[in-house]
Amino acid sequence: MSNSAQTSASKRIEALLDENSFVEVGGYISARATDFNMTEQETPADGVVTGYGTIEGNLVYVYSQDAAVLGGSVGEMHAKKISNIYALAMKMGAPVIGLVDCAGLRLQEATDALNGFGQMYLSQTMASGVVPQITAIFGTCGGGMAVASAITDFTFMEEKKAKLFVNSPNALDGNYTAKCDTASAKFQSEEADMVDYVGDEASILEEIRTLVSILPANNEDDMSYDECNDDLNRVCADLAGCVGDTALALSMISDDNFFMELKKMYAPEMVTGFIRLNGTTVGCVANRTEVYEDGEKTASYDAVLTTNGCGKAADFVTFCDAFNIPVLTLVNVKGYKADKHTERKIAKAAGRLTYAFANATVPKVTVVVGQAYGTAYLTMASKSIGADVVYAWPDASIGMMEASAAAKIMYAKEIAAADNAASLIAEKAAAYSEKQSSALAAAKRGYVDDIIEAADTRKRVIAAFEMLFTKREDRPDKKHGTV
Repeated sequence: MSNSAQTSASKRIEALLDENSFVEVGGYISARATDFNMTEQETPADGVVTGYGTIEGNLVYVYSQDAAVLGGSVGEMHAKKISNIYALAMKMGAPVIGLVDCAGLRLQEATDALNGFGQMYLSQTMASGVVPQITAIFGTCGGGMAVASAITDFTFMEEKKAKLFVNSPNALDGNYTAKCDTASAKFQSEEADMVDYVGDEASILEEIRTLVSILPANNEDDMSYDECNDDLNRVCADLAGCVGDTALALSMISDDNFFMELKKMYAPEMVTGFIRLNGTTVGCVANRTEVYEDGEKTASYDAVLTTNGCGKAADFVTFCDAFNIPVLTLVNVKGYKADKHTERKIAKAAGRLTYAFANATVPKVTVVVGQAYGTAYLTMASKSIGADVVYAWPDASIGMMEASAAAKIMYAKEIAAADNAASLIAEKAAAYSEKQSSALAAAKRGYVDDIIEAADTRKRVIAAFEMLFTKREDRPDKKHGTV
C-alpha cells in the first residue's frame, strides 16, 4: 500500500477481501489544510484507506478509517476520498463497504471538513437503492459519522470497543455512561434500530463476506444466484412445530438450512433476514412468538404487531424491493400491541409496513402458519394488498378476530341469558370458526390460493417463486410515495 502504514485500517481490508485482491486508490493523498499547526501533522492517506477488491470474486469498493491518523477524523480530503470511491462504485455497479473508526469531524479544517461531509452524504444518497451500502463500526462512530452509518443499508458493530452515537452518553441530561451507555453495541442493537449484527471483529468481517455473497451487486445486474445442491422437494417433517419460532422454520426450508437473520436483537417478535431457495436469495419477514435454542425455549412474545417490529420489517421490505429480491412472509398475528406507549406510533408504523408491502413490485409469497386476524393480517402481505401467492397451513385461522371473542360480541344477549354461557360460547365459536375463521373458509373466498401441509412448504414456495421469476408489475406514474 503506497502511503498507508500497515495499521488496523489496512489489516481489516486484507481480512475482509479475497487474498491479494485489494487495490488502493488515492494512497498518496494527504491533508491540504495548513492552519492550526496542521503543517506539523503527518496525515498519511489523510486517515482513510480507500480502494477496491473482491469478495468471493465479486467486485466491492471499500474504505477503512485509520484511527492512528488524527483519530481517524474526517477532513476535507478524507471525505473526498470516500466520495470518490462512491463515484467509482456507482459507475461499476458494485457494493460499498465502510470500515469505521472515526473521532468525528476534523476541527482544524472546519467548513472545508463540513463541506466534505455534506458531499459524502450526497454520494451516499445517490447510491441508495442503486448499490448495497454496508458499514462496520470497530471504534468510535460519532456525530456526523453516525448519520452516515444510518444512511447505509446494513450496519455491523464490534461488541466491546465500538461506540455509535450522535450525542455522547455523558452529554445527555441525567445520563452518563455507567448509568446507560447509549453508545454501546448492546443499546444500539436492542433499542435504537441501527445495528444489524453484533460480534467480534473476525465474525463481523465474515458476516459481511456472507452478506455480499448473497446480495445483488446493484439494482439492475443481479449476481445473487448460486447453484443449489439441496433437494428442491425436500420434506420438512418437523416444520409444523415451528409456528412460534419462525426463524427456525425459515432455516429449515432454506437451501442447506442457510438463514442470515438481521437485527435479531431489535424487536425480536418480528423476524427479518435472508434465505436461499433453489439458489436464489429471498428476503423473509415473519411474526415470532417463541425463541428456541438447543431445544429449550428461551423467550416468548405475543402474536401482535409492535411499533418497532413494523418499522424493522418496513425498512427490510423496502430494501428488498429496491434490489429486486423476492419476499417471503410467514404470518402468525392476532392484532396490535395494546398499551399507551405503543398507541403513540403504532398506526403510523403499521401504515409504513402496509405501504412497503403494497408498494413492492418484487415477487411476494405469503404463508399463513398460525393466526391471521384483522387488519394486522392485512398489513402482513395479505392477498388484499398485493401478495402474488398466499398459502395457509391446515390449522391456520384467518378472519376478523379470534372465534370465541367474535361469538361473545355477536351473541352477547343470548350469552347473558343462557344457563350455560360457556357451552353456548363454545358452540357459537365453533360455528363462526368454520364459516369465517378457518383456512378453508378463506380459500373458498379466494383469499388463500391453496392449503398446504406444513412439511411441503419448501417445495411449494420454491415452485411459486419460480413461477413468479419474470413478474412485471407497473405502478401509477409518480415521483415517489409520501408514506
